[in-house]
Amino acid sequence: MPDGAGLDFFDLSPSEESFREAVLAGLARSRKAIPCKFLYDRRGSALFEEICRLPEYYPTRTEIGILEENARRIAGRIGPCCRLIDFGSGESRKARILLEALEDPAGYVPVDISRDHLFEAAANLAEDFPALPVVALCADYTRPFVLPPLPDGGGKNVGFFPGSTIGNFEPKAAEAFLLNCARLLGSGGEMLVGVDLKKEKPLLDAAYNDGSGVTALFNLNLLHRINRELDGDLDIAQFRHVAFYNPAMGRVEIYIESLAEQEARIAGRRFHFDCGELIHTEYSYKYAIPEFQRLAKRAHFTPVEAWTDTKNLFSVHYLRANGSAGDGFAGFGE
Repeated sequence: MPDGAGLDFFDLSPSEESFREAVLAGLARSRKAIPCKFLYDRRGSALFEEICRLPEYYPTRTEIGILEENARRIAGRIGPCCRLIDFGSGESRKARILLEALEDPAGYVPVDISRDHLFEAAANLAEDFPALPVVALCADYTRPFVLPPLPDGGGKNVGFFPGSTIGNFEPKAAEAFLLNCARLLGSGGEMLVGVDLKKEKPLLDAAYNDGSGVTALFNLNLLHRINRELDGDLDIAQFRHVAFYNPAMGRVEIYIESLAEQEARIAGRRFHFDCGELIHTEYSYKYAIPEFQRLAKRAHFTPVEAWTDTKNLFSVHYLRANGSAGDGFAGFGE
């Protein structure tokens, strides 16, 4: 692993207690649910990167194509000496496309919930961009946090939220997230957001039920994490991955289904699962371009431009904070 030269690392990662509380509360509900952010432990993050390379999973390669084709135009809009703040940075693969095109970027701030995965990716990027200050922040960006001191290059703060992750929020929460991004970025802040477009159900169903079963492994890894970190005794063979597109709601719904009536002990507590009972783990909302632009306007962003691919599978939106959200930080709603 690179030695992380040029890298500052700030650890605000959620405690094991927050995972424990979320699991115990979520499994005690009449409709069981665990927030999707807890899918991304080290193993989960690695599995998601594998998902992004699958033939059925079009969003990653399509968004990369859009960014590569329009990188110069995007960089021209952003201008010189910006600080690029990458929410949910993963391997920082897409950020690299922008960093290559930007004029004298003042700093790169990857923000991710998976500590080990973030450090490795940030260290690799710092090695590849030795003149670029990299300020990595391990944090849950859906919860309150404050940016660490950033390099002062004289340019603007630019948020980067790729991968259609905005779709994991319920629409009202997505609006709250963007509103707080505007406050976090401050005066003159701008935002690039990747948004998956609405399309035919068979294509969406296939994207979340790949033939090699990696998405199922990713979803079920949550149960492995519960067993490992919370002293659980879940029989993982008695659960399966379920995902489907709900056209009426405009979202893919993802669950873990119990295949039998069963009980399990987790963190010293006993939980019952009916045969066919579902644990909700994730939504992925899809938006037509006008729908997302209306949402962005409600969050005090002005839509400036949107780019799509030739098949209209995916979109990348360039937004500018209009100033009425105020500066500073406010907590992200869930």
